[in-house]
Amino acid sequence: MLKHHLITPGPTPVDPDVLLAMARPMIHHRGAAFKEIFQGVRDGLRWLFQTQSDVLTLSCTGTGAFEAAIINFTRREDTLVAIGGGKFGERWGEIAQAYGMNVIAMNVEWGQHATPEALAKVLEANPDVSMVTLCASETSTGVYHPVKELLEVVREKTNALIAVDAITALGVHELPMDEWGIDIVVAGSQKAFSLPPGLGFVAVSERAWERADEADHPRYYLDLRKEKKAQSKNQTAFTAAVSLVIGLEVVLGKMRAEGLENMIARHAMLAKATREGVVALGLETFASRPANSVTTVQVPGLDPSVLVSKMKADGVFMAGGQDHLKDSTFRIGHLGFYDESDILTALCALERALQSVGHDFIPGSGVSAAQKVFLENP
Repeated sequence: MLKHHLITPGPTPVDPDVLLAMARPMIHHRGAAFKEIFQGVRDGLRWLFQTQSDVLTLSCTGTGAFEAAIINFTRREDTLVAIGGGKFGERWGEIAQAYGMNVIAMNVEWGQHATPEALAKVLEANPDVSMVTLCASETSTGVYHPVKELLEVVREKTNALIAVDAITALGVHELPMDEWGIDIVVAGSQKAFSLPPGLGFVAVSERAWERADEADHPRYYLDLRKEKKAQSKNQTAFTAAVSLVIGLEVVLGKMRAEGLENMIARHAMLAKATREGVVALGLETFASRPANSVTTVQVPGLDPSVLVSKMKADGVFMAGGQDHLKDSTFRIGHLGFYDESDILTALCALERALQSVGHDFIPGSGVSAAQKVFLENP
């Protein structure tokens, strides 16, 4: 018998308690029971996003939330600066271009982090920019950008709205929306929430709402004005993903019980153990400034797809590299419903795969390096 271990940066494993909650008999999305659940969810989301502003729940993926963030708070004639550095940082610009906006791509080499100095130069040359977008934790490369420092540059140089993709950062890294002055934060259910895919979240500051009526992009389903009105009454503008919302209520309760500070510390420990284990096996990490959500691993002289396939045969599912990194990297996820045993299992499978392809390493060295981190952080 082979157990199934999902060690990817999304979707992530779902807590059995959450699965059971989502298996309850269906309730009507306009009934009193749903309203009561949704009230608790809305309060919990504000706590998690660290904001007093609206956090809207949408029945879509994170990319749908990206699109909503752009089309509800910009005009077709506006200029958007998209900070790159990976597949998802660049996606902001792709969406804006699809709507005919003027997009200035701030190119960042994949694996490197954006710097405040480079951003300052871009903004000094484009002071009238309307929105600056940033992927906090870049899932494709494993980089965590210096979000706070970049936000300070935007505030100093422009009056632009700041939109942050926190899909693999929320609940993993410190990201206080109100304290840092972030206008829009986007997230998705299948990451640190450890829910199935299907919910997107858009947190919106009052400053951003002031620009909503000026936006002239066509929108209907993703019109956040409709959602703001409906969700203020503990309803959704359209049919809610009822079972996912029920699961979300349970997840947020568990998050509050753990505490945000402890959640962030847990992810930091799991990430450190993963990186230490990878390096002990003679492999390399890819990110210049590593995120605590995902570790992108370089395997010089080896075929990462072969390693991923061999681990899959052992019941351990990791993610391959993305785009031009697919032939040189793979990715280990450690955000959401993970603990020490998951990381040790992942490294054990990696050791078995490396041994099968003749890689030279000391057996047990990866697991031992990770265990050392855990023993030092009881």
